Amino acid sequence: MGYRVVVVGATGNVGREVLNVLAEREFPIDEIAAVASSRSTGVEIDFGDSGKLLKCKNIEHFDWAGWDIALFAAGSAVAKEYAPKCAAAGCVVIDNSSLYRMDPDVPLVVPEVNPDAIDGYKARNIIANPNCSTAQLVVVLKPLHDAAKIKRVVVSTYQSVSGAGKAGMDELFEQSRAIFVGDQVNSTVFTKQIAFNVIPHIDVFLDDGSTKEEWKMVVETKKILDPKIKLNATCVRVPVFVGHSEAVNIEFEREISAEEAQDILREAPGVMLIDKREDEGYITPIECVGDGATYVSRVREDPTVENGLTLWCVSDNLRKGAALNAVQIAELLGRRHLKKG
Repeated sequence: MGYRVVVVGATGNVGREVLNVLAEREFPIDEIAAVASSRSTGVEIDFGDSGKLLKCKNIEHFDWAGWDIALFAAGSAVAKEYAPKCAAAGCVVIDNSSLYRMDPDVPLVVPEVNPDAIDGYKARNIIANPNCSTAQLVVVLKPLHDAAKIKRVVVSTYQSVSGAGKAGMDELFEQSRAIFVGDQVNSTVFTKQIAFNVIPHIDVFLDDGSTKEEWKMVVETKKILDPKIKLNATCVRVPVFVGHSEAVNIEFEREISAEEAQDILREAPGVMLIDKREDEGYITPIECVGDGATYVSRVREDPTVENGLTLWCVSDNLRKGAALNAVQIAELLGRRHLKKG
């Protein structure tokens, strides 16, 4: 016996990926509904590779009663209006937007890191999915924190344009094409040209000079992993279509060698260690696309601080950073709270 599942924002990048992941992982489903805005009503989308086509329903008229789980992939504005209605109807919301992440009554969950946090979902019937850059980071930090206790993290991100949605991917493509053929380059999604460039600016600037994306990484890591961890982030948009990369410097309370860290990461859930000190002995974004793992490479000791390590991690941001993590939350919810049959 399976669940009645709703995918909200089904026509977007993340929504389509949620449908793919649900099908791939054979999530137990009795009925599935694809829901989107009125302009997408009637649009047919694939339910993964199942061969089944789903016709999009209008969210404005959707009846949430009787559904078990709703995976929201439609942004904060949609979540603000419809997630409470969905939750009030008895359907558990798993939300990919930033709206509820720091709400004390809403668990922020990465199943490999803090599965017990999901038990708090009943307060509002809502579970939050973390920011894409945070999700891959905490999967890597968790086993190392358990082993040697992390004091401080400095991370620089190299985030793909798919983090800005289909419009961001289209802008990279159109700007690249324009440069090659000599046309004018226009920037509407990003603040500066993204093609053949990098932009140290994701989301709005805050009063302290950081951006909201950087703030998210700090506060979400503290909520998911440990409020005592100090973290400094610099988030950069790069001309890559899919896949976020991070250069991570970690300072620990206790001594930990690069070899010990490699042994720990090799066995860690959700992590794939590819770390050979030779040409091609590391992973780049293009190699992680379509995969659910967070890949770690270039683990080495940092001689500038006591008990320090540096590493490189890469993950498909549409997968572990969004769709896969949301489905893993649904699986965890099913095992612990919504058991069928």
